[in-house]
Amino acid sequence: MCKAVRARMRALACGMRAARRDEGMVTSEYAMGIVAAVAFAVVLYKVVTSGQVSEELQAIVKQALDARM
Repeated sequence: MCKAVRARMRALACGMRAARRDEGMVTSEYAMGIVAAVAFAVVLYKVVTSGQVSEELQAIVKQALDARM
């Protein structure tokens, strides 16, 4: 049983060393996330500023402002 515990501890230690080698990957993952977020924002902006959506949003705001309280 002692050998099994030692083997498991060695495997965990080797895994931790391997994980430390990938530190540079985090920055590239953040960069890809930012690029994806900006692309999504551009698409959303284009959709919201399109003619039909803009008219619908204006109608909703006008209806809300004309409501009685």
